Amino acid sequence: MAFRCVIVTPEQQALDDSVEQVIIPAWDGQIGILTGHSALLVKLGLGVLRVDFAGGKSKSFMIDGGVAQMKGDHLTIITDDAIAAEDVDFRPGDYLIPKRRYSAFFGTDFEILLKGLKAETLVLCGGLTDVCIHYTFVDAHQHNYYCRVVEDCVGGSSLAAHESALAAMEYLQTGARCTSAAVLSAFGAFAPSLVA
Repeated sequence: MAFRCVIVTPEQQALDDSVEQVIIPAWDGQIGILTGHSALLVKLGLGVLRVDFAGGKSKSFMIDGGVAQMKGDHLTIITDDAIAAEDVDFRPGDYLIPKRRYSAFFGTDFEILLKGLKAETLVLCGGLTDVCIHYTFVDAHQHNYYCRVVEDCVGGSSLAAHESALAAMEYLQTGARCTSAAVLSAFGAFAPSLVA
């Protein structure tokens, strides 16, 4: 059975459709919503929201906070931003390294690419803080890279796990935690065209 899902931002209605399941990034972990879910009002965090349709199709959005309310057979999600995965584009010169496990280093050519580019510092963002970000950070640290985790651009499986992972990474490299504003400022000072 299906239920109605509406995703709204200040700029747009990102979705209004009949769905079978929605996985939402709540502020303290992921929540799965199916038809007949009890009434719910929950604060959202930063993360990936996945919508599953009949027939096995799905659509993912990167959302930035907000609230979700399930009432009857209607799920309403109000968020500051909802970017559909298919709207994220590659630019000429971008590299795509498909991950095979939690760490971007495990079973990939990531290390070869970084050495070829003479990279010294990695800036990590995405999810989940306590899994993929943390594992990649540890492997990068073991390979002698400086690492920065953009703490307002990562989300964990729960708030406690997120905070613990950030603390562990800061323990490995003092100064590893930073904000998007600090990263954009540093990029702007290094190459103004990157943040224009």
